[in-house]
Amino acid sequence: MFEDLLRRWDGEHVVVRHDEATGAWMFVCIHSTRLGPAMGGTRLKSYDEPPQALEDGLRLAAGMTRKLAVLGLPCGGGKAVLAVPAVPDGDERRRLLERYGDLVESLGGSFVTGPDMNTREADMDVVGSRTPHVFCRSVGNGGSGDPSVHTALGVFHGIRATLAHAFGTDDPAGRTVLVQGTGSVGAKLARLLLDAGAVVLVSDVDEERARATGADPVAPDTALELECDVYAPCALGATLNADSIRRLRCRIVAGGANNQLATPADGERLRAAGILYAPDYVINGGGALHGIGLERLGWDAGRLEREVAGIGDTLSGIYRQAEAAGITTSEAAERLAAERLAQS
Repeated sequence: MFEDLLRRWDGEHVVVRHDEATGAWMFVCIHSTRLGPAMGGTRLKSYDEPPQALEDGLRLAAGMTRKLAVLGLPCGGGKAVLAVPAVPDGDERRRLLERYGDLVESLGGSFVTGPDMNTREADMDVVGSRTPHVFCRSVGNGGSGDPSVHTALGVFHGIRATLAHAFGTDDPAGRTVLVQGTGSVGAKLARLLLDAGAVVLVSDVDEERARATGADPVAPDTALELECDVYAPCALGATLNADSIRRLRCRIVAGGANNQLATPADGERLRAAGILYAPDYVINGGGALHGIGLERLGWDAGRLEREVAGIGDTLSGIYRQAEAAGITTSEAAERLAAERLAQS
């Protein structure tokens, strides 16, 4: 199964290590170093089988290449997945991350990592104790801290730009937005939307976490079928497919999750349904701007805020190109990424 996945992949290389002490599989997927070292987060997750984790890493790494190219950052794309029998805590977690840090260090700077699903600043501090090739450590340990605030802010700016294209005004006030997933990004996005006057519905398997946002919780099993202006997926990827798109009752899909389309054909399904789709790796780029901009490019807070706000401008350009060329917004984003990679 590993062999089939790798034969179909267009990336550069994958490093695979099995951690005997925990039974974890470590996959470091380096998709491209054309623009610079591959950069991407480290995902810590339990999977049914190791090939599922590798497939996740390959998809996410390719998405990072496109994301960083569209953002105009001098970096390539990569992603790491730590596939664990169960997400560890305490000393077991620390020792696993130390061994993973040694693996990142062995790559000599060709891969630089940061937080992703189930990893956070404290975890990057542990990885950073074994290698300098890490970003978004805690501020006290010399890092830029939690990037999720700027991921959420970038999605917020992206939603405003998408509202402007769909409705002629970027004002979220009175618009109904369904935020699916209220983790670190989704919860912050819900608060930004509430502060802007939007009617915010939230869906999460953890009802207590959903209620903590201050928005109105809805049942996860019926959330997709609720009428709303904007559906904002902020949890797992590949949730937009032939079945789920048929059930959507929204005008816009714009959220923070990675790899939202299950297949490339789902971009056309959204367009055929009259739904304006904000390509995920464009709208959720604020976290990458945070870590790379502050720690690698020497930006100050003002420059970071301007770059994150620019995500809305980039999306507006993608929408115009898609309409002019008669293609999906996902295809237009792919063209933009390809153009910037070709200029390297």
